[in-house]
Amino acid sequence: MIEFQTYDVDMPAIDFARVRSWIGQVCRRYERQPGELVYQFCSDEHILEVNNSFLGHDYYTDIITFPYCEEECVSADILISLDTVRTNSVTVGETYERELHRVIIHGVLHLCGIDDKAPGEREIMQRHEDEALALLDEISK
Repeated sequence: MIEFQTYDVDMPAIDFARVRSWIGQVCRRYERQPGELVYQFCSDEHILEVNNSFLGHDYYTDIITFPYCEEECVSADILISLDTVRTNSVTVGETYERELHRVIIHGVLHLCGIDDKAPGEREIMQRHEDEALALLDEISK
């Protein structure tokens, strides 16, 4: 089950059926199955509050993932700040929708075992994101 919710923002205008199918395909590429994934779209202020309260981090971020995976099942609560996604899309010269898709799949890739904290890992994550976005482009709109 892949669910999309909002907290203090409007629901973004994306094709949720297409995104659900895409997430499932990406999970299977990493020999995982999508389990319960709950995406909550929110504001910068809300994600800052959650980041501070639960992780002790006093900074804004685009995504926070709270995993509860079991074996090969990908499950998590995933918070995404639409404010930061919008800011980042301008910074990197990408459309808002494309950047939102990148962040959506970024959380899934973490749950599939891809990290981006150590030296060199950021480039590896970006390559996996790009491959996943190419897959999304192949899915009929």
